[in-house]
Amino acid sequence: MATSRLLPVAVAVIIGALTLFSGPTGIAAVGALLVAIGPLKTIVAAHVSRFGYWALLAPIAAAGTVTIFLIFRDQTLAAELQASSFKSAVGPSLAWFDEHIRYSRLFTTSPDGSVARRFAVLTLLLALAVSVAMSLRKGRIPGTALGPSRRIVGITIISFLAMMFTPTKWTHHFGVFAGLAGSLGALAAVAVSAAAMRSRRNRTVFAAAVLFIAALSFATVNGWWYVSNFGVPWSNSFPEWHFGFTTILLGFSVLALLVAAWLHFSGRDGAPEDEPRRWRGIGRAPLAIATWALVVFEVGSLTLAMTGQYPAWTVGRSNLEALTGKTCGMAEDVMVEQDPNAGILTPVGVPVRDSLGAARSEGFSANGIPSDVSADPVMEQPGSDNFADSDSGVVSGSEAGTEGGTIAAAGINGSRARLPYGLDPARVPVLGSWRSGIQQPAFLRSAWYQLPPGWSEGDRSDSLLVVSAAGRFDPSDVAVQWATTGDDPAGSIGFADVGASPAWRNLRAPLSAIPADATRVRLVATDDDLSPTHWIALTPPRIPQLRTLQDVVGSSDPVLLDWLVGLAFPCQRPFGHRNGVVEVPKWRIMPDRFGAEANSPVMDYLGGGPLGITELLLRATTVPTYLKYDWFRDWGALQQLTPYYPGAQPARLELGSATRSGLWSPAPLRLS
Repeated sequence: MATSRLLPVAVAVIIGALTLFSGPTGIAAVGALLVAIGPLKTIVAAHVSRFGYWALLAPIAAAGTVTIFLIFRDQTLAAELQASSFKSAVGPSLAWFDEHIRYSRLFTTSPDGSVARRFAVLTLLLALAVSVAMSLRKGRIPGTALGPSRRIVGITIISFLAMMFTPTKWTHHFGVFAGLAGSLGALAAVAVSAAAMRSRRNRTVFAAAVLFIAALSFATVNGWWYVSNFGVPWSNSFPEWHFGFTTILLGFSVLALLVAAWLHFSGRDGAPEDEPRRWRGIGRAPLAIATWALVVFEVGSLTLAMTGQYPAWTVGRSNLEALTGKTCGMAEDVMVEQDPNAGILTPVGVPVRDSLGAARSEGFSANGIPSDVSADPVMEQPGSDNFADSDSGVVSGSEAGTEGGTIAAAGINGSRARLPYGLDPARVPVLGSWRSGIQQPAFLRSAWYQLPPGWSEGDRSDSLLVVSAAGRFDPSDVAVQWATTGDDPAGSIGFADVGASPAWRNLRAPLSAIPADATRVRLVATDDDLSPTHWIALTPPRIPQLRTLQDVVGSSDPVLLDWLVGLAFPCQRPFGHRNGVVEVPKWRIMPDRFGAEANSPVMDYLGGGPLGITELLLRATTVPTYLKYDWFRDWGALQQLTPYYPGAQPARLELGSATRSGLWSPAPLRLS
């Protein structure tokens, strides 16, 4: 606008149009164009007598429609209209008056309302309030240009209003204000400077407001989504050091208010002539100081996560390794157990079928396992269901193949329970303490299992002892004992229970916790809780034979990557789409249980996602996996997908070209 030329306006319209159609938050670009209408009228009025309205405005209108070529380069108007109505019907699609959901999420103790997100939004609102108040009080912010400062404030306000019309209400959408927040923060800093605000009382009140916002921002977790949260300090609790940060900051805020009251009632509101220059600079920039402090806090916490987790995987470690050529992310640290049967330990002196209950078995039986051991469903939070069509408000947390069931032929010890992870019932016994009717305490002590030769050689920090288990029980209810010579135990350790009860999951203990001179181990389980929902099912211990996910899956097999895991597995190839046909994936990589449950609705049949295809055509089997050096972490899951009908022939395609009207459609999209 400063050049009084229309070319920058046309370029801005092109950029704004591209931004608008690139995603929901692109609607915020409308604000930048609306605040330019006033200066644009002045420029047009200055040149209209020479060129006329059409010559001046037609190029701008053409610039606004340039995105049409990008939108319809590979789809017709009918396809776009159907897709738009389909997205609205399936969701997520929330109305403008549901905008409060975005702000309610900002105040949850979750990554959506984390310290970083909450502080950024609250400081933006504070800067906006100060800038508007100063502009209304004095007509302008002293020390700033009137036009640009008004446009910055106007763009911000319009963007907040425009955000109401986005169909989803996530807090990460506030990131659209990143550019505006810096400019608005600078305006607020000038507005509360000594040159613009001479009252020491008012500047102290502003400092108290900054401290209060900081206190409110630290009244949550320092959390991040999925793998970014690994090892981050205070990721599941409020930040504290001896005392909670939020309490300390709130105390400083109250102290600042008391100082402001003292300045007001004592008549010392004016700036003293002998105020030290050093303290003067600090006292006049509370917003800048708070912002820098938060940046240092976040950078420091993520650095501590990287150093504290080492040598386990973190985003920071992965980024540094990428500079050295190791670019496959988590695929090099997720360890896969392809054949759990190969790692089963051999019992000493008893047959395999009798090994689990050889020493003591009271209340445990081969069929003491319910037929359905699906993981407990997790209720969705209010306001999180953005979908028009959903069967219920719950999402099951079971991984494929871990929900139990029965088999026709009895296993090696007479059990008809379906075992998880590809464990062979003909080779692997199982015992459980579940029973209907009258409950009784149950105890189990297995036979000794021989540790393989050379098990203690080398670095044992990358080896595990694993037991597949199901049921609801405390981790202390199941332990492993070891012995050196003879049958007397020399010690015991517990297992880490990583997974969702009561479904099948892998209890794991580090081999490094067992002395190197141990020669055998055995399982001990106690179920003395008489609740019908409290029971234990166990299989024999095993030492997994592990390979990296990169070695197992590779970079050539088609993979269904859940959208949360894509950036963590850059070397895996997503399944292709060609000529309207979906390539059959061979693997699926899922996030942790929380992420899988929260995002399943956007990927299933009702959500129009790829699970609607894979669940219809493919059988999913969860493969045991572990995160190297972070063995007790629920990193996610790897599933192997096999066709229900392996002999099915691929469809023969008849390819060709035809010219159609943009309104032509072979059939409407099917909603359900």
